[in-house]
Amino acid sequence: MTDSERLDYAAAGVDIGRSDAVKRRIRAVVESTFTAGARGSFGGFGGMFRIPAEAKRPVLVASADGVGTKLRVAIEANRHGTVGHDLVNHCVNDILVQGAVPLFFLDYFAAGTLVPEVVESVVTGIAAGCRENGCSLVGGETAEMPGIYTPPDYDLAGFIVGCVEEDAIIGADRVEEGDVLVGLASNGMHTNGYSLARRVVSERMGLGVNDPFPGEAGSVADVLLRVHRSYLPILKPVLGRIHGMAHITGGGLPGNVNRALPDTLDALIDSSRWEIPNLFRQIEQAGQIARAEMYRTFNMGIGMVVITDEGGASAIEAGAASAHIGTYRIGRVVRGTGQVHISEEHE
Repeated sequence: MTDSERLDYAAAGVDIGRSDAVKRRIRAVVESTFTAGARGSFGGFGGMFRIPAEAKRPVLVASADGVGTKLRVAIEANRHGTVGHDLVNHCVNDILVQGAVPLFFLDYFAAGTLVPEVVESVVTGIAAGCRENGCSLVGGETAEMPGIYTPPDYDLAGFIVGCVEEDAIIGADRVEEGDVLVGLASNGMHTNGYSLARRVVSERMGLGVNDPFPGEAGSVADVLLRVHRSYLPILKPVLGRIHGMAHITGGGLPGNVNRALPDTLDALIDSSRWEIPNLFRQIEQAGQIARAEMYRTFNMGIGMVVITDEGGASAIEAGAASAHIGTYRIGRVVRGTGQVHISEEHE
């Protein structure tokens, strides 16, 4: 058998040397996220984290998610530095609605061919999200999978674990009739609705990622790659005032606010209380999408809904104002059967 006939892992499409190079590039970035609870070192078989010593009756809250087809925009624009940040913030918001503060994070990156610069850019974004939210990136997986992914495509997922005291868990049982719904402004599309948005932008609007987006001071990529906002910094100080929360992801307002309600109460939302951002209006008009479908697919400018009493609403508004994040009193809680009603009588 000649040398040219011999097979090895690299010839099959998996280059261990390239994987090792990736790990060397990201080590310092990962270690920059370590908080006091992190244990062990980079490269271990498992990540370790100590439950906070001050916790009395800690309950761990875990969630896993991805960035979805927002990745396609990043790949087409060759801009990979924000999708990792999106991933962390999305997961942080998911556990925040139960009152949990993040402890640690793990990521999964898979590609047909690992490109060290791309992996480093993605992980740098993950690390930025971890530092913003005070959680440690304690591990993850970087996989080269030829035959599953076709270059330059890759996939990205994350897993977060947070902690909340058992008597401080936020849930539907705390929501009361007469509570106020406070909407916190989103920072664009966040990480949902991209399959529909990309089709409208590409097919109906005829725009590429580098073209100016109508009505915006930036390109299509600038607008669609805005980082999914984390609401932890402004809500953490007032978690004790909150009765319920809904992270507005897939399903929009009607498909997420209902998850924060008991089956004896409804949420009445008045859509005249905030202005729907230009991004969504452009997509709605160009795609000739029904308004009800828009509300089910996109966040429509509201990234988080907080349910609280009047005093809590004022505290949330003050905290958001200091962070320059818009707030809107978008509705209230009434007797019902666990439904969400969006009024559009003003239109």
